[in-house]
Amino acid sequence: MTNMIMAFGDSGWEWLNPPRQWTADDGLSLFCDPGTDLWRRTHYGYTYDSAHLFGRAVSGDHRLSVTFGGDYAEQYDQAGAVLRIDEGTWIKAGVEWVDGRFHLSTVVTRDFSDWSVLPLGRAADQVTFVLERAGDAVTVRYGLDGEPPESMLRLAYFPPGRPALAGAMAAAPVGKGFAVRFTDISITPS
Repeated sequence: MTNMIMAFGDSGWEWLNPPRQWTADDGLSLFCDPGTDLWRRTHYGYTYDSAHLFGRAVSGDHRLSVTFGGDYAEQYDQAGAVLRIDEGTWIKAGVEWVDGRFHLSTVVTRDFSDWSVLPLGRAADQVTFVLERAGDAVTVRYGLDGEPPESMLRLAYFPPGRPALAGAMAAAPVGKGFAVRFTDISITPS
């Protein structure tokens, strides 16, 4: 991990699997490297822990909000928010390009990945995901193109009392990579 990156008005951000191309200026822009993913075992039989994760270590209850847009082009291109305790315990939620359409996507992993998708039906320039951790649960909410992130997508178990990397993620499992721009990442106690 790379420590002490200044972004979003604060220092202390870090990368896990940094992309080859990125800048942190008035947001975070990156070009997602090809062959990256975050998945464990279920259905496909493989495990990947190579997605680009940008965040901060957080303990206790908190609210993570991530606003972003991307130039999705290939099957499974994805970007969004992530909470990661370790390689076998994490939640990612965002937008994913699946079968030629945009989907809201959530993967909850506790040694095995569990994937749920909801067709978005249209492209959205900006999407905000909020992952709110309270006790032993994470509530996933989203909002499209400036709408408040009030629509609930998922409520999932997440082990309490363990610190997690909270922030943004992006991956391009099968394509040539794609550009992603995170315009806001905020973490607040709840």
